[in-house]
Amino acid sequence: MSEATLECRELSKYFGPNAALHNVNISLPAGKIIGLLGPNGSGKSTLIKLACGLLTPTDGEILVCGFEPGIESKALVSYLPERTYLPDWMTVLDCLKYFQDFYADFDYARAISMLQALSVPANARMKTLSKGTKEKVQLVLVMSRRARLYLLDEPIGGVDPAARDYILGTILRNYCEDSTVLISTHLIADVEKILDEFIFLQSGQIVSYASTDSLRADLGKSIDEYFREVFRC
Repeated sequence: MSEATLECRELSKYFGPNAALHNVNISLPAGKIIGLLGPNGSGKSTLIKLACGLLTPTDGEILVCGFEPGIESKALVSYLPERTYLPDWMTVLDCLKYFQDFYADFDYARAISMLQALSVPANARMKTLSKGTKEKVQLVLVMSRRARLYLLDEPIGGVDPAARDYILGTILRNYCEDSTVLISTHLIADVEKILDEFIFLQSGQIVSYASTDSLRADLGKSIDEYFREVFRC
């Protein structure tokens, strides 16, 4: 079994003649929070969906803890999609119980604690909640699992700035030492303080993969500053 939590080997994904990802090779270690960063259309969501098994590669392979996407890998992955997916008729507690029934690694007590800290009304129906509060519920569900790989697609995009720090702190406090967190986001300045490493994607290819410490030491720049330089229009 591979030591990498997530590994891509000459991975490509085409939609017709268009390459969403092309010949991606990367190996992500355990115990790191990693930013997946790039402009719109760079392939970030495609890579995440491939790791979840929601898409299949055109060429190459992608492995989660040594497994190709399937039954074994899906038990190890906790995925936060960019869009809200929970049924409107469910209450927040219904959602927690659904996850508890579905995932053996779901920590119900941890979920309740996070809901309280985020001031989310547990008995409210999803249809009555704001977009930002729905996103908080989804994050609570995802981070209450004891997963090996957390895939977070825009986890703070719809919440107010005051809630962002708590959510980022929640991510920091609730992933295990042998887990990997991969965060796709456009809010780089907000999220970079919790990142150990970052990946820059452009036109479906990796243009940079480095540690945040080495970037600051070697170039004296933040990730946000470096991003603006690399992807300047």
